[in-house]
Amino acid sequence: MSPSKRFESKHVVVTGAGRGIGFETARHFASEGANVHVLEVDAGLVGTAVEQLRSAFPAVQIDGTVLDVRDRSAVYAAIASIDARQAIDVLINNAGIASETPFLEIPESEWRTILDVNLTGLFFVAQAVCNLMAKRKLGVVVNMASKNGIAGEVGYAHYNSSKAGVIMLTKTMALELAPLGIRVNAVCPGYIQTPMSEAIDSTEFVKDFIDRYVPLGRPGRVQDVSSLFLFLASDESRFMTGECLVADGGQLAGQKPAPSLADRMVASAKLA
Repeated sequence: MSPSKRFESKHVVVTGAGRGIGFETARHFASEGANVHVLEVDAGLVGTAVEQLRSAFPAVQIDGTVLDVRDRSAVYAAIASIDARQAIDVLINNAGIASETPFLEIPESEWRTILDVNLTGLFFVAQAVCNLMAKRKLGVVVNMASKNGIAGEVGYAHYNSSKAGVIMLTKTMALELAPLGIRVNAVCPGYIQTPMSEAIDSTEFVKDFIDRYVPLGRPGRVQDVSSLFLFLASDESRFMTGECLVADGGQLAGQKPAPSLADRMVASAKLA
């Protein structure tokens, strides 16, 4: 098998695959030979995503299902139906939402919605899929966590909490499911430009954030995350489980140098 077809004939389920990181991840898997099933709460996004993927990759099977991951009964029914068509080899547990609200102002409804989608919904999908994988003693799950689950950010107490929960859930799943042949890892992106982030953040905010916090000097791109999902789902990471890979442009490495110090460092490098 060529390196570009690592997932030939594999069956990959991607939640939140209607746009952004989820869609790019589904596209990336299809490009490497996987049969892909798109799960998304928005019917319009499901239809568009499936149409685009089928047009781009006619040699693989592309299907889609409208699903609210917060509905446990619907999740179990959908996963059973999808697995009956072809056994699920890989779950990319990507569905998630965010909103910016100061801690003291977060209403109960907003808190519950963020936690219900990002953590409880992710749990429902993982449990449904892993119950089937366990019978075959084979499978891979990659969860969408976040840099914010490791080091929080002001204004996102509910989002930060949900992603910290995903990280611990990932580690616990990895411990319990390893004897059943199931690997479980997570991806922790930093600031990635997606339709969700663009709806929240102004151009001025993005520039200021990158200048202040991200050593690599740019926001992340969806391809920066999809490539990690594929790596963690592939045999290249076959001795990895319970890991959380961070892709944040260096933000968690430490305090970014002030512009004047950064200029001096560049000048010193040119003289060396």
